[in-house]
Amino acid sequence: MKLHSSLGPNPRLVRMFLAEKGLTEGSDFERVHYDIITGENRQSDDLTAKNPLQTLPVLELDDGTLLTESWPICEFIEEKHATPNLIGTSAEERAEVRKWVRWFDQDVVVPMTMGFRATGGRPMFEPRMAVVSESAGAELSAMADNQFKWLDGQLGDSNHICCGRFTLADLIVFCFINFGFTVGWKLPEGTDNLARFVETHQKRESAGVWQQPE
Repeated sequence: MKLHSSLGPNPRLVRMFLAEKGLTEGSDFERVHYDIITGENRQSDDLTAKNPLQTLPVLELDDGTLLTESWPICEFIEEKHATPNLIGTSAEERAEVRKWVRWFDQDVVVPMTMGFRATGGRPMFEPRMAVVSESAGAELSAMADNQFKWLDGQLGDSNHICCGRFTLADLIVFCFINFGFTVGWKLPEGTDNLARFVETHQKRESAGVWQQPE
């Protein structure tokens, strides 16, 4: 397999998922790094041919099949490598994990990323794609912060979003919060549970691998 990857929370989600499964770069897959800061992913004819959206990650299988979008890629990896289980050992668990992943992706990631692109990330994103106004961006960021506050209450004193163990739901929340820290974003006030959650999972072995390009 070949993993086309870059900086950013979605590529990191897949890299950490692979690491949690015990799959290693070199023996199990090859990693191709793109510099998204310079827009390399949007200038590469090879990547555009593989993914017309020019987004990362892309998982290229040995037979040439191309998988895009981080969540489906993780689902594929889970089906091929069942242990340790990260998406559920029963229909009920899988439904619970997918519920949280979909909620976070839709109700937190969308306003969080759109808000960042229109405010702090505007110099980078405005020349490359349509962004909302700065005032709308601030409103979207506030919406995401409110959802983080709600999630903090749901988390309570647990370090797992659901199922009482580490799952894809924990991984997506960790990756987006952690990436936010790297671009100057902070957890909203009153989210001590989420701060503890991030600090706990930052100690996972998977959190420290493949964070820098070769």
